[in-house]
Amino acid sequence: MTEVTYFVALPFIAADDGIAAGEPTECLNPVAVVMRAEALSRKPGHVGAVAFSRTGDPATGDFGDAKVIKKFGDVPDDLSAL
Repeated sequence: MTEVTYFVALPFIAADDGIAAGEPTECLNPVAVVMRAEALSRKPGHVGAVAFSRTGDPATGDFGDAKVIKKFGDVPDDLSAL
């Protein structure tokens, strides 16, 4: 088994019934993901973004719990769905 840590930027968008998460974008560079999350939080229509990491086995798709690196903008406190 090969474990890999992915760093993920997840944008949040304003929805009629609150805040909804967008599609995550993964890479292996934490600095790039933090910069992307900050940029996404400034885009029109987005209320915030979060940069987080998750470690797991890409061959099986088995990943552990996400660890939040940084939040930008108005992001929900409960990020358990990551």
